[in-house]
Amino acid sequence: MRKLFYIIVISSFLTGLSDDIIAQQPTDTLLQNATLQNCVQYALKNYPLIRQNLIDQEITEHEIKSRLSEWYPQINLNANYLNNFQLPSIYFAGQVVKSGTYNTSTIGFSGTQNIFNRDVLLASRSARDVRLQSKENTTNTKIDVVVNVSKAFYDVLLTQQQIQLVDEDIVRLQRNLKDAYNQYQGGIVDKTDYKTATITLNNSKAEKKNYEESLTAKMVYLKQQMGDTANSMINIVYDSTQMEQEIFIDTTTGVNLDNRIEYQQLQTQKRLQQYNLKYYKWAYIPSISAVGQYSFNYLSDTYSNLYGTNYPGSYAGIQLAFPIFQGTKRQQDIRVAELQVKRVDWDIQSLKTTVNTQYAQSLSTYKSNLYDYQILKDNVNLAKEVYNTVELQYRSGIKAYLDVINAETNLRNAQSNYSNALYNVLSSKIDVQKALGTIQFN
Repeated sequence: MRKLFYIIVISSFLTGLSDDIIAQQPTDTLLQNATLQNCVQYALKNYPLIRQNLIDQEITEHEIKSRLSEWYPQINLNANYLNNFQLPSIYFAGQVVKSGTYNTSTIGFSGTQNIFNRDVLLASRSARDVRLQSKENTTNTKIDVVVNVSKAFYDVLLTQQQIQLVDEDIVRLQRNLKDAYNQYQGGIVDKTDYKTATITLNNSKAEKKNYEESLTAKMVYLKQQMGDTANSMINIVYDSTQMEQEIFIDTTTGVNLDNRIEYQQLQTQKRLQQYNLKYYKWAYIPSISAVGQYSFNYLSDTYSNLYGTNYPGSYAGIQLAFPIFQGTKRQQDIRVAELQVKRVDWDIQSLKTTVNTQYAQSLSTYKSNLYDYQILKDNVNLAKEVYNTVELQYRSGIKAYLDVINAETNLRNAQSNYSNALYNVLSSKIDVQKALGTIQFN
């Protein structure tokens, strides 16, 4: 028996462990191969605000079902027992007599079926758009997450590339330092070149340290935008060739307001406000419901005989409720609802202006960054040629070491500016896509 118990416990443990491993495999894969797409997919599954929005959608669904359930018959059970210590007195046939029994009990079933009820009718008519509004809130959050994760990813990537460039710079400077030291030892130059090379090398090492510390902070920010609370590191994976191919976007595309989630949300909000307006207009229609009841009535002066005889009662009918006079409440409610619809129209008009401005600004920034990127890309190749030539001339004794420092600085700046330009153009492309409403996600 004890052996069987151990087998059950171990089996349960292994089953739970295997479930945890299976559940963690996709996450681990995404973090170990953190392409931009993987980071976005991870964020869409784990970012807290998205999870909250999905819960809100479930809450909305249950709230709708709760309201719509009022279309079904409402059946209630009511039961009571009363003991009269003193029977009530009534005046009958010229004298005062006692009335009733000492023990009374009633068990009744009552039912109500709504035929017309404006609250339930509003819930029925607006259910689709209420669901849509909740879904659109989630979509809006997902778009923001895609934008934020993409920009954070590019920022981390830029810093990694800056570190790589500094490493290449350090290799060049170490080689130059060695050449300058050998020339100093050979008496060809004084110690100025050697010390200058040392200072430049130390500056690059300090710059690398700054980038490394900055990378740590930016990596933490990326994980925050992804909703990753683990302490594990993310292995950024990218294809530089593919990334350069993805910088281009069709700049002739005009703005289609229907693609913007904000416009879709306002359209849904307007429809809900129109339902609200109808709701207040329906206040002039009576609420109608079918009602019915069947009750078991028990009467006796002694408790022991109370439930011996039943005196049943039942009824069915139509119930109508209509407020005759409420001041001007209904008229004022209708007017408020009309103004709320009109206010949404102005929100839509304001959004049109905002979207056009956003698109114009983002497109202008993108074109400017794209131009800078193309120019700076050529500068890198030119700077490499200049540096290689000057370094060769320095070794041949034609150029001074200051010329090497200047050429190396120009090369370093050209590479850094090119990396910054690539990040800027990719980031501004995202802004253009957001303005156009074309950001895609699963």
